[in-house]
Amino acid sequence: MSLRAFGQANKKQYECSPQHRARLVGQKARLFSCSTGRRGSPLVLHQGEGEEEDELMAISEAESPLLADGDGGFLVDNTMGFKGHRAVGGWRSSAFLIGSEVCEKLASWGVVSNLINYLTGPLHQSNAMAAANVNIWLGVLAMLPLLGAYVADAYLGHYMTILISGLLYLLGLGFLTLSMVLPFGCGGSDRSRCASPPEIQVAFFFFSLYLVALGAAGHKPCLQAFSADQFDESDPKEKRSKNSFFNWWCFASYLAGLISILALNYVQEYLGWGLEYGVSCMFMASSLAIFLVGTFTYRFKLAPERNPFTKIAQVFVAAIRKSKWPMEESNCSTGTNGQFGFLNRAAIQVNSEPSSCKRTNWIICSVEQVEEVKGVLRLIPIWAACLAYGIFPPQSSTFFTKQGSTMDRKIGPNFSIPAAALQCFIAMTVVIFLPIYDRILVPVARSFTGLPSGITLLQRIGTGMFLSILALTVAALVELKRLKIARDSGLVDLPMVTLPMSIFWLLPQYVLCGASEGFAVAGMQQFFYDQMPESLRSAGVALYISVYGLGCLLSGFLVSLVEKLTKETRGGSWFSNNLNKAHLDYYYWALAGLNVLGLCVFLFSAQSYVYRSKTCFLQ
Repeated sequence: MSLRAFGQANKKQYECSPQHRARLVGQKARLFSCSTGRRGSPLVLHQGEGEEEDELMAISEAESPLLADGDGGFLVDNTMGFKGHRAVGGWRSSAFLIGSEVCEKLASWGVVSNLINYLTGPLHQSNAMAAANVNIWLGVLAMLPLLGAYVADAYLGHYMTILISGLLYLLGLGFLTLSMVLPFGCGGSDRSRCASPPEIQVAFFFFSLYLVALGAAGHKPCLQAFSADQFDESDPKEKRSKNSFFNWWCFASYLAGLISILALNYVQEYLGWGLEYGVSCMFMASSLAIFLVGTFTYRFKLAPERNPFTKIAQVFVAAIRKSKWPMEESNCSTGTNGQFGFLNRAAIQVNSEPSSCKRTNWIICSVEQVEEVKGVLRLIPIWAACLAYGIFPPQSSTFFTKQGSTMDRKIGPNFSIPAAALQCFIAMTVVIFLPIYDRILVPVARSFTGLPSGITLLQRIGTGMFLSILALTVAALVELKRLKIARDSGLVDLPMVTLPMSIFWLLPQYVLCGASEGFAVAGMQQFFYDQMPESLRSAGVALYISVYGLGCLLSGFLVSLVEKLTKETRGGSWFSNNLNKAHLDYYYWALAGLNVLGLCVFLFSAQSYVYRSKTCFLQ
């Protein structure tokens, strides 16, 4: 018997090392995936007579790091420039995309940071209803990128998806602005004077809000993936730059959030809602303009030969078709350690099969294709374990903000800071922390671990999850003190009276939020991007975003459930409109316990996770 691997591109052959050879015992095949080249091919089992030796050959297409495309363009790491122009790539191209991201974040943070105050103010919603609406919208905002990533990876590509979705994003922000400045039969733009906002205004507002979410669906995952694609991993210098890219991307995003919270919340507080959302609309227009200016410098990835999502389906179909073939899995240096060995069947072709059985991609898959599907499956337990953490961030823009609105917000005799402005300390902490992490902590950790990133990505994410538990614990303790001051001051039944407690008591929980996100956010961004197959990088970024999407939806579900269970109890609702009678401390303790459980599941999943090998199959 002999075991052979046949390439699809050319006839250049590479011999596997002895430890990677496949051995056949009786009628059973032990399948090995050898790290021999790009575009792996099916393993074919020949059933012949008199063959004593086993041999394994792999065929790969020859590659070059720099190829001319015939039209004056250049291919670098499977990329080329725009319409035949030479691509620049690297930090120069990423600078345009990071600038576009900064403007987009200036726009989006201006909407998110103060949304709950608009719902409870001009739209006259209760605290519980407003929090649920914010969480549901944030959930949709973060789940739709899965759809945007599918469209980008399977059909349009990053560039066109960013452009089209950016225009929808801009249109949604324009409609939001109109929903606040048009009278709608309410006597002007000051909605707070309306006893009840007109239904048409509420409907138009939410239509505009979800149009923003639809626009962000393609913009958010593709812009980051497209920017990371500007670095050539085959170049050592650019590979090191790519390791730092995610830290600086996160730094720029939070810096934009810091500016937005400080500036736009001030605009809202003193100049009105319409102007705040109008400025956000102008920032989004600037984001699109900066993105377009850099077009001729970008590196564009070559389109995949087949729909990557179809390739995933083919592996499962091919493996199921051959489910009755006996196999013994064994390990090879692909980094899989035998995980999901049942999928190996998809790469086996037995020549004794009936000749009528046509060889297609739904019957035989390449070794590379099988390994890519295994890589995607390995991400699912980690992604699921992160969902408990995803419930944590929405609290800073909902109940943390409502807590602050009841406290003393004065700085000096004549100036009061907006309650939502304390969210700037999250962004400020991240902005201060990330350069220290990238330039000091990583080199120090690297000297001990030998890892280019200092610590593993999973260790970084786990640290962020632990800090989120500390933040919720501190939030619960501060809320206990706030309620005690309300009782001691006789203000329990006077929710509109400011409590004699400085809003800066909330500062520690905001700083811990920032530290948590500094570890977890950048870590998840790089982890899900890096561990996905190259053709599914947008889906990787979308998978990270969906952690927050499902987290927000779960948060909204928990708020609604707790409100329903507690509103008729003797102690009253945990989310009473009178926060002096509410029990946000109970809610924070419950979330802390949920995050402890999530961290335990995460640690269990991380122990068995095998990182994707970048040398196994050339991308």
